[in-house]
Amino acid sequence: MDAQIVSFRRSRHRQHDNQMILAVADVSGTEAASSFVGKQVVWESKGKEKKRIVGTVTACHGTKGRIRAIFERGLPGQSIGDTVTIS
Repeated sequence: MDAQIVSFRRSRHRQHDNQMILAVADVSGTEAASSFVGKQVVWESKGKEKKRIVGTVTACHGTKGRIRAIFERGLPGQSIGDTVTIS
């Protein structure tokens, strides 16, 4: 299943570079989003050298069906708007 990267997890003064907020298509509530907790997320870079960064879904984020994923290392800012695969 595919999801779109919406934003970094952030607060007023701090940004967590290895934590991202994801939006899954056709998911619009916390009940449906909670079924993704514990699954693996993979982001693949564009270009000739394909870099893969793997993470896991840890929790729901808010009430609109967004999920929070923690990656093994930080994602670049260009990854916002890209799609990731959830398996």
